[in-house]
Amino acid sequence: MKISFHGADRGVTGSCHMIECGGTRLLVDCGLYQGGREIDEDNAEPFDFDAETIDVLLLTHAHLDHCGRLPLLAKRGFRGEIVTTAASRELARLVMLDAARLQEEEAERGARRHARRRGGEDGPQPLYTVVDAMNVLDCFGRTAVYGRPLDIAPGMRATFLDAGHILGSASILLELEEGGERRRVVFSGDIGNAGRPLLEPPTPPPECDAVIMETTYGDRNHRAFEPSVEELYQAIEDTLRRGGNVIIPTFALERAQELLYYLHEAVVMNGRLPRSIQVFLDSPMAISATEIFRRHPECLSDEVAAMFRDRDPFSVPGLHFTRETAESMAINRIRGGAVIMAGSGMATGGRVRHHLKHNLWRSEAGVVFVGYAAAGTLARLIIDGVSPVRIFGEEIPVKARVHTIGGFSAHADQAELVIWQRASAAKRTFLVHGEEKSMQAFGALLTDTEVVMPEARARFEL
Repeated sequence: MKISFHGADRGVTGSCHMIECGGTRLLVDCGLYQGGREIDEDNAEPFDFDAETIDVLLLTHAHLDHCGRLPLLAKRGFRGEIVTTAASRELARLVMLDAARLQEEEAERGARRHARRRGGEDGPQPLYTVVDAMNVLDCFGRTAVYGRPLDIAPGMRATFLDAGHILGSASILLELEEGGERRRVVFSGDIGNAGRPLLEPPTPPPECDAVIMETTYGDRNHRAFEPSVEELYQAIEDTLRRGGNVIIPTFALERAQELLYYLHEAVVMNGRLPRSIQVFLDSPMAISATEIFRRHPECLSDEVAAMFRDRDPFSVPGLHFTRETAESMAINRIRGGAVIMAGSGMATGGRVRHHLKHNLWRSEAGVVFVGYAAAGTLARLIIDGVSPVRIFGEEIPVKARVHTIGGFSAHADQAELVIWQRASAAKRTFLVHGEEKSMQAFGALLTDTEVVMPEARARFEL
């Protein structure tokens, strides 16, 4: 029995880990690296393994940094089975098709620039196409149900547990047997921030021999959640008072729905914000994800599932869903009084970059970040105070008021991660999915386990 690491090793994105047991090769996740231009090159590099030899893949959840290279895996020969929850299957389809479309559009723009500079030579190619994304959907097989063991292969059993991170997200217990030896290994996936309104809290892990766990916020705790909601309301009120627009770079899965929930509370339930406020969800993917939320009450908290029987907790009187490009472009003619939520959350692509281009230079505008921003992303540059920033080839000065509200994170903080790890009673703990300083700070707190911070391609006996 062996484990090897092929992504999110001393970094936050690109999760991909391999288990080999009894002649079966199993991957947990195959995510996209996210960040600067050099990250694009990392995504295009060959895998550290032969994709044709992978028998099965377990998908913890549908965020791009966990599922985003699945179409590339299939393009390079993977024909095995992908197992995940019903909600993750729907969301992953949405995420991968959107990523493929964006890559095709970026390749087309690059090809035009290339042609202007170099004549008729071939320009850049997309990492994968919409057709590649459609092809990998054929690999999705059995559906995992929380708490119900699945026999994956001889000597391999998987049990998905609610991770409380996004709709359908899971931690995974793998029970392995080979040559008379047995091991219990838990992959955390991304662990949710407990006490959030939409989802149930993360299920504690069972006792195991080894745990592979995320450390995104392993070096710090989140501020209390209620003050974070209050800070959101204040940021919106202050920006509206100045006559500007509020731009919220928004992750399409979970964050968009959570923001709609709290805008509903503020406008409809308690009158904190005016009913005249205009709210734009300018993300086709987030709009579709919101519809998927409504189809999966089994993943929601009991309170929110009950709400859907009486009212829509995502509705706001002035809410506009803008799917079409022309509708999105029209938003940029609005000079003030609008709350504009658009992807991507790290501002690495998508429509939010257009809204930032039109509003960052305006002192009356406000930009509100409510999620993690990886190093090298446009979101992180703005948060770190860089000005000007480059958007679509133009230098844009940052004069808008920038708000960073950490309490909305969908990831567990340091204290929650420690509690989760201790519940596993693992003899060995592999730290992944975190920046190195975060891993080191978190690892120093773990005194009852062997702590390992694997580098890329590191391989260990289980």
